[in-house]
Amino acid sequence: MLAILFFVPVLLFFFDFADVLPDRTHVFAEIQLIPAIFGSLYVVVGVLFLLTLTFGRIYCSVICPAGVLQDVINRIFCIGKKKPKGVFRFRYRKPLNLFRYVLLGITAGLAVFGFTELCMLLDPYSNFGRVAANLFRPAVIWGNNLLASVLNSMGNYMLYHTSITSITIGSLIAAGFVLLLFAVMVSLRGRLFCNSLCPVGALLSVVSRFSIFRIIIDHKKCNHCRTCERTCKAEAIHGKLAKIDMSRCVNCFNCLPSCRQNALKYRLFFLRGATSETTGSAVPSKSRRAFIATSAAIAAAAPVAILQAKSHQYGDTDENISPVPVTPPGSLNLERFKDKCTACHLCVTQCPSHVLRPAGLEYGFGFLLRPRMAYIDSYCNYECTVCADVCPTSAIKPITVEEKKTTQIGIAYFYEDRCVVSVKNQDCGACSEHCPTQAVHMIPYKGTLTIPKVEAELCVGCGGCESICPVSPDRAIIIKAHPVHQLAEKPKEEEAIKVDVNEFGF
Repeated sequence: MLAILFFVPVLLFFFDFADVLPDRTHVFAEIQLIPAIFGSLYVVVGVLFLLTLTFGRIYCSVICPAGVLQDVINRIFCIGKKKPKGVFRFRYRKPLNLFRYVLLGITAGLAVFGFTELCMLLDPYSNFGRVAANLFRPAVIWGNNLLASVLNSMGNYMLYHTSITSITIGSLIAAGFVLLLFAVMVSLRGRLFCNSLCPVGALLSVVSRFSIFRIIIDHKKCNHCRTCERTCKAEAIHGKLAKIDMSRCVNCFNCLPSCRQNALKYRLFFLRGATSETTGSAVPSKSRRAFIATSAAIAAAAPVAILQAKSHQYGDTDENISPVPVTPPGSLNLERFKDKCTACHLCVTQCPSHVLRPAGLEYGFGFLLRPRMAYIDSYCNYECTVCADVCPTSAIKPITVEEKKTTQIGIAYFYEDRCVVSVKNQDCGACSEHCPTQAVHMIPYKGTLTIPKVEAELCVGCGGCESICPVSPDRAIIIKAHPVHQLAEKPKEEEAIKVDVNEFGF
């Protein structure tokens, strides 16, 4: 019930294409450990560690949406199977301590020096976010559109069709890979992801070893039937030796009702009669060498990939594409945004104008999957701060509407040789009409024709001009990013002209 209480609001917030849920629902994202660390929410981090020290890794089974998703997959996998082959299908295995702690050290070390790519790829919340945003959300929207078509044909217009525009090939592949990885790991080894690849699981396991409340095995009652071992999806119970590895136990409590001898209790560890022990067996030498080799490969490859991404200057240098990605207002600068963003895609799903899209490799590996402004068929609303309001890591810093109006994330560049006014001698002016600051305005050109001109100091880089430009495939006006956001001038307010209204005012 607690897992549902935490999981459902997060899931629904990613589904909320109709903007039904209150904006404060994003607080469920802010209590996730990695976003709290990146967002400098030290009180939240402290509470989570205190929770783990008191109750064990309850976070992994209740608060973490990726953990709950794995439990859902496990339940689905067990449907239609009898207990001997279904629920009772796990067995104790030696912990992968060397591998997971070396991987945790590499992930944390790279993050400290500003290389957060590995953390982004392993963070459980962000992986869940990418799955929810790029796989589950489209499925819900398609279902809504199908139901809307049926209702509309019957004269009922309660539901309306919604387009899916925020998904990219890269984000779809990444989400599909993560969901497949979860499914394979859960079906074979239960919570293997949480106890091998997950940095949150590895970090909390250090604390959970000393938890005050834990599952205790009463050796006097235990008959070593190993039923509890076969129900432990964390592979943490050694039934033969009657020992529990508290560093891997995720407090799912599946073992408690399975014990027919009533030998398992969840209680204070210091109570008299508590005899549970923690196993910490090392991995065999061959596995140890394999883990060291794997960790060394990750450690060596990550900096090389990052340096390679930096050497490419974020990818395409074509004048039709901004040489660096345009990041949302509030991100302050590109490097800060990269350091803090874990690509959970919550801002992508909540953006009302759908201008935020996950990046592929067009800006190099260093910006992979992170959101950037894509002015393909939309633009950034002049008075909208939703992305900054919902960002759980403060990668997009909260800003006021007034600050948003003067934040210059990029500048519009006009190419006269592409404009329909110059090429076809036809009137247009669409870019000027859609500019909220009149940074793009029309000036005399030939005869009665007028042509756009950009006042750089007034431009905020919202993309209204680029998104509406009718020229294709190369638009006549595009936004090029500021790696460090600048301050734009406020548009001058024109004096109101007093007009005497006669009759109907025409």
